[in-house]
Amino acid sequence: MDILVYALLALIALLLVGLLVLLLRRNDAGETEAVRRHLELALSQQAETVQRVERSLREQEQALSKVVSERLDRNEKATGQVVSDLRERLARIDEAQKKIGDLSTQVVGLQEILSNKQARGAFGEVQLNDLVQNALPPSAYEFQCSLGNGSRVDCLLHLPNPPGSIAIDAKFPLESYRQLRAVAPGDTQGLAVAQRAFQQAMRKHIGDIRDKYIVPGETAESALMFLPSEAVYAELHANFTAIVEESYKARVWIVSPTTMMATLNTVRAVLKDVRMREQAGEIQKAVGLMLEDVRRLDDRVTNLKKHFAQTEKDLRDIDTSTDRITKRGQRILDTDLGEGPTPLPPKA
Repeated sequence: MDILVYALLALIALLLVGLLVLLLRRNDAGETEAVRRHLELALSQQAETVQRVERSLREQEQALSKVVSERLDRNEKATGQVVSDLRERLARIDEAQKKIGDLSTQVVGLQEILSNKQARGAFGEVQLNDLVQNALPPSAYEFQCSLGNGSRVDCLLHLPNPPGSIAIDAKFPLESYRQLRAVAPGDTQGLAVAQRAFQQAMRKHIGDIRDKYIVPGETAESALMFLPSEAVYAELHANFTAIVEESYKARVWIVSPTTMMATLNTVRAVLKDVRMREQAGEIQKAVGLMLEDVRRLDDRVTNLKKHFAQTEKDLRDIDTSTDRITKRGQRILDTDLGEGPTPLPPKA
């Protein structure tokens, strides 16, 4: 604002200098006086104009400062909120990155487990153990149980006859399943090879369970094959129904984690029903003993009633004897012996 005022004053000064120069060049005194008055009037008007401009500029400066200050305050608050939100999001991102890192570590560990046959078998056994322990009481199962034929089964469910104890063995045909999933689209020859490998692996597992874990007279007539992967189970039932039918004929029932849980719930219901039947016999026996106790109590109450009746008769006899004694004493006292009558003492 000050720069504009100074520029305007400089312009006015230049105009005045020009007019003075013009007056110096001319000698006419009357014209010089008129010009002088004109200049004074112009200067006065210009000064007033400069003052108005200066006031206007100051007012505009104040309004602009107020607007700028308000906008800066709003921008500062908005910026602070944005920074706060950004920090919070960055914290969430850091936490998510840590979780992703942990998950990546777990995935790598799982891949290492699945790439090793022994570790993969242990993974299936651990999953089977967790499902069984969460569904059944400890008395209903046994892990790594040895059978009479020398085989060791992953889990043996103790059920009453029939059906008898049921063996469960965990199998994980991961290599053949990965080979099946790795076939490129349109590669019919590679698909046929992978399907044959998967069928051979499943047939071998079914045969091993049938021959090792179905022992006549010791176990039930059927056994369970536990597949610890829903994907393998779904692939088997979707595209290899012939293998599933062969397992039915061999009395080897294939279960996944989900269907295994349903099977264990059914087993738990059976065990509960058996316990209820056993407890029903105990309850009937206890009720019989209780009825015998009630009969004895009734006999004793009858005897007690007899005792009460005899006691009541004895009390009546005592009252009769007391009356008789009192009357006889009174007659004796009433006998005239030449002396005055002696009254009887009052009854207590």
